[in-house]
Amino acid sequence: MSENSSDPRGRAGAVQALPADKELVLKVIPMPADVNANGDIFGGWVMAQVDLAGSVIPARYTKGRMATVAVNEFVFKQPVRVGDILSFYSEVTRIGRTSISVKVEVFAERFGSQGSYVKVTEASITYVAIDENGKPRPVPPRD
Repeated sequence: MSENSSDPRGRAGAVQALPADKELVLKVIPMPADVNANGDIFGGWVMAQVDLAGSVIPARYTKGRMATVAVNEFVFKQPVRVGDILSFYSEVTRIGRTSISVKVEVFAERFGSQGSYVKVTEASITYVAIDENGKPRPVPPRD
């Protein structure tokens, strides 16, 4: 689809609104030190930011140490560029006895077009509550 096509969302891949049903947990701007040889932001850098963003809500539940135990899905939809303003939205998708799974969606405001957003990444990650010895422990009941 070209930039001038009749995409009802505006420019190709752009969305007009950010998710209202998820929580904004992180905003970050990638810098030149984060680029790969092609000039795009390293996928590993994006993955690290998603892991940080994904841990915000589970931390409220675990009330202590936790660890990332699974990246259940990770999809790079669009490249991330230097100067993009990235917004990370998260929601809990499952709470188990010792684990919590979340979905993280990442939207970019391109450097030259603030106010217009494109989803660049989405992921599903599972965290497990751990004790002082690194062993799984039950997620405390919610207050």
